[in-house]
Amino acid sequence: MPVPPDPVLRAAVRWLEKLPASGAARSRALFTTHSDYSDITPTQYDAAYAWIKDTGLLGETSSSIPLHCRIFDAAMEHSGVPWLRDADVLIRRPDELPEDALRAAETLGLTHEVAYAQVSSIWGKVDTEERSRIGSAGELALLELLSESADGRVEHVAAWSDGYGYDIFVDAHQRSAHLEVKTTLRVGRLTVYISRNEYETMLRDPNWELVTVRLTADLEVTAVAAVPKHWIADHVPSDRTSRGRWQSCRLDIPPDVPVPGIPSIVPMLTEAAPAVLRGVSAS
Repeated sequence: MPVPPDPVLRAAVRWLEKLPASGAARSRALFTTHSDYSDITPTQYDAAYAWIKDTGLLGETSSSIPLHCRIFDAAMEHSGVPWLRDADVLIRRPDELPEDALRAAETLGLTHEVAYAQVSSIWGKVDTEERSRIGSAGELALLELLSESADGRVEHVAAWSDGYGYDIFVDAHQRSAHLEVKTTLRVGRLTVYISRNEYETMLRDPNWELVTVRLTADLEVTAVAAVPKHWIADHVPSDRTSRGRWQSCRLDIPPDVPVPGIPSIVPMLTEAAPAVLRGVSAS
């Protein structure tokens, strides 16, 4: 659904202000009969009530978060605005907020700075949830491919511990591969997060490899590639003193950096292994 119109947002404020003390029936009677509330139509009040119910705001009337911020957050998070998933790149300052966010903020009496802070928080929450969902799907999809294609043992070590510094272990023909898997649905933009433990595992483990998996919207594998270790080492942050230490970082990987397929496991694959794992064209 789009960001609600201004009258619906204002009506949502009134509903959430009145509901805790008056309940739905008395609040609706007040809105439809009292002249102080006649600037908004009964239809708009009904639309606002349905919207706060659909977004979950109706169950948060006792929240400690300021009311106008809660409504703004719901308007952004549940509207499906296309810019939200790339807000970290598209919106770097309050004056870069899109028109629909600015309109909602002004309707709700929020400054541009507050609206920017709320958008940053929403993006962080949405991005974290999406990365978790997509990351798990990518690991499992690659695990299935490897289990069907590697002539040896394949273990999903991340399923029982995140301390290894990688997700999937492959062992065959006296060779081993330790694969750290990063997943995306996007074409043209590859952003991954690497932990300090994963990075230090890379430095000491010759079998470690960072593998990127691109999935379709239906979570089917469409591309697999490996990111060279030297590129990662050249782009992670540096600890400037012994009193400061990075624990995780974000890497924006250019499209020409990943190497198609997974080079370390090619000698371990069966003849029937799909081309996407070998890094060759399916044709």
